[in-house]
Amino acid sequence: MTIHHHAGKPARPEDRINVARLVCDYYLQTPDITIAEQQVSFGTSGHRGNASKVSFNQQHIEAICQAVAEYRQAQGLKGPLFLGKDTHALSEPAFATAISVLIANKVPVVVQSDDGFTPTPVISRLIIVHNKSHAEQADGLIITPSHNPPSDGGIKYNPPHGGPAEGEITGLIEQRANQIIANHLTEVQRLDYHQALTSPLLTRQDFISFYVEQLSQVIDMQAIAKAGVHIGVDPLGGSGIAYWPVIAKKYGLKLDVVNPVVDASFAFMPLDKDGKIRMDCSSPYAMAGLIALKDTFDVAVGNDPDFDRHGIVTKSGGLMNPNHYLAVAIHYLMTHRNWPASSKIGKTLVSSSLIDRVAHLLDRPLSEVPVGFKWFVDGLQDGSYAFGGEESAGASFIARDGSCWTTDKDGFIMTLLAAEMLAVTGKDPYQLYLDLAQQLGQPSYGRVEAVANLKQKQVLSALTPDAISTETLAGEKIIQVLSHAPGNNAAIGGIKVCTKNGWFAARPSGTEDIYKIYAESFIDDAHLKLIISEAEQLVSGAFSAAGL
Repeated sequence: MTIHHHAGKPARPEDRINVARLVCDYYLQTPDITIAEQQVSFGTSGHRGNASKVSFNQQHIEAICQAVAEYRQAQGLKGPLFLGKDTHALSEPAFATAISVLIANKVPVVVQSDDGFTPTPVISRLIIVHNKSHAEQADGLIITPSHNPPSDGGIKYNPPHGGPAEGEITGLIEQRANQIIANHLTEVQRLDYHQALTSPLLTRQDFISFYVEQLSQVIDMQAIAKAGVHIGVDPLGGSGIAYWPVIAKKYGLKLDVVNPVVDASFAFMPLDKDGKIRMDCSSPYAMAGLIALKDTFDVAVGNDPDFDRHGIVTKSGGLMNPNHYLAVAIHYLMTHRNWPASSKIGKTLVSSSLIDRVAHLLDRPLSEVPVGFKWFVDGLQDGSYAFGGEESAGASFIARDGSCWTTDKDGFIMTLLAAEMLAVTGKDPYQLYLDLAQQLGQPSYGRVEAVANLKQKQVLSALTPDAISTETLAGEKIIQVLSHAPGNNAAIGGIKVCTKNGWFAARPSGTEDIYKIYAESFIDDAHLKLIISEAEQLVSGAFSAAGL
């Protein structure tokens, strides 16, 4: 994808969304589910869409929440449903819609005490802690499209294990929601919003204190405070913005929030690589503001709007590649925590093979799974996984005593871990990465994206090893072609081709109208570019063969 000429620069007036019009479209536009793009569709992390494109509207949320209420009833779930929201413009109206439908269905709902924002990992932690001591199991909904542009909305369901719902569950919710819309929403139970707000079924809890009080169970907060690590934080206008001052005060941290602004248009954001506003904390363009401040802090960190992703900026190396940080985090944790030697390292198959080399170095079992954090949930819950991470800068790990912390990605602990590393080792994460690369090899990693329609995405997701007719990739013999992940034999929704010193994976996005090619070389950048070029030719050939 060509880098936009304004990438990394401040958003211009013409780049900003019309929030009022977007909210009007949420209430006034009516989806036509005979059009695929307007149906309820759960990708790798919930249903996402755009009100102006009629893919995320009030009727979608009413139908989804009705379907979730019915699913809860069918499963005998009688505990509370923890409801969170992020700072996107559509999250507030969707939050109100959700409360109206859930309360009408007699679902006990718990929200943040000041009706404020709630990060994804906090919902996961709430569910896990509640379900440890209550027979009536809790679950949750988070209203967020993650790092997507300001015009987008999203909603995801976390069942009683606290993590992203499995495909079987989301399939049922998706199917039922579309059926409800097709039936003109006659089966949706609704309560006037103001009545719902006064219902005894709706309770409020201080989620911030609940979460912050427990952070020392998973991060060595005392070490960070004692070392005086100076932390810079850019919440990117996200849902965790009110948490950082409380964290700093509770643990005596030297921490500055460099951007305290919450603005549903995210007008303060530098533009991403494609010229759009996107709160991607792994993007050097979106993180340009924090990168410019790197010399001010010992370590600087950022998160996306629902705080399930992390961005790490160091004095020594600037914004870290997410794969490099995952490898460093895994190596540090496995050498500084007293966890069982049998605990697995979990990675998605598009994450760096440097992680494989770290696992081999430490003689730790590695499990490679398809894209999507849901594949780590069971392992994190029962402790068989010590760590689960995705190349898109999302990860979580077990508590210091080996118990489950969250079963969803936690951007807070991944950023605080960077400060712990510096406090304990005297080296920042990038310096630790250089040590690893010198020992295990220097990877060149790349990801390219291209626009793809629904039919093209379907063709790509159905590719099999038979689609690879060549015996070499970028001059090396192909040693493995995968359409299923080695860790659990689940379909990867695309294909991965491996050689001794490189690989690529091609798959459609589950949340946007694009496809992605991931690639890595342990030779050099020129070899990486050749891998990507040959991968693009393969994808184009598959589209041509399908007449697209």
